[in-house]
Amino acid sequence: MAVSRMCVVFGLFVGLVMAVGTASSAKFEELFQPGWAADHHVREGDVLKLKLDYYSGAGFSSKSKYMFGKVTIQIKLVEGDSAGTVTAFYMSSEGPNHNEFDFEFLGNTTGEPYLVQTNVYVNGVGNREQRMNLWFDPTKDFHSYSLLWNQRQVVFLVDETPIRVHTNLEHRGIPFPKDQAMGVYSSIWNADDWATQGGRVKTDWTHAPFVASYRGFDINACECPVSVAATENAKRCMSTGAKRYWWDEPTVSELSLHQSHQLMWVRANHMIYDYCTDKARFPVTPAECVHHHH
Repeated sequence: MAVSRMCVVFGLFVGLVMAVGTASSAKFEELFQPGWAADHHVREGDVLKLKLDYYSGAGFSSKSKYMFGKVTIQIKLVEGDSAGTVTAFYMSSEGPNHNEFDFEFLGNTTGEPYLVQTNVYVNGVGNREQRMNLWFDPTKDFHSYSLLWNQRQVVFLVDETPIRVHTNLEHRGIPFPKDQAMGVYSSIWNADDWATQGGRVKTDWTHAPFVASYRGFDINACECPVSVAATENAKRCMSTGAKRYWWDEPTVSELSLHQSHQLMWVRANHMIYDYCTDKARFPVTPAECVHHHH
């Protein structure tokens, strides 16, 4: 079938939907499937809950892979004592030279703020961690977490506020993730060897199960069949001539002035670690840090 040979734009009336700034949410099972520990998945109406206990965490993955677009999930993080736990929301391709964009929510003892760690892998190389706290309690209600990805930039957003931008600097000889279709994933697991205060605070299993809740699953992106070569998928997800995809529009090729101010505010008030300024790990400042405009 002709459609199966090409990347398909997912989402009805994409141009119209994006023009008015709204996006339709699909049901979990339309886009995703349990990745592991299906017995630790609980459905309550439109809400999916993932449970972590002493025996297992849990995770889910998208049924398709995508190249460029925007992925959003609303998450309510583990309440109370969540020390040692990590809830992750990320996109990733496969193989040793994979690309990956990570949100990792690092649990904490009751009353201490959750930390959000982001990371970007390009061609299998990560070590680009940034950590920040949030301007709200992410355990009290659902908040939206989004990844926007096109040929010009990768943007991490929290409630539509940009918290990190990874810019295409290929003209400086720095690789950019733009040629591998990526799946969408989320999981919760025990990482008490590093997650909370560098591993000093361990998971208290008397508080198990630890539950992360999800809803508002939305993928507005270029869907890529596994059977198609990566180069073909990349071509099909780029705008050409009369075929204009929203993710290639100038309005999303860089942050707006308002978004730039939001990012500056987040970095000034909420960032607590940036690999770019870690001289112990990187005596020579990483190349992309020199050229990135934050």
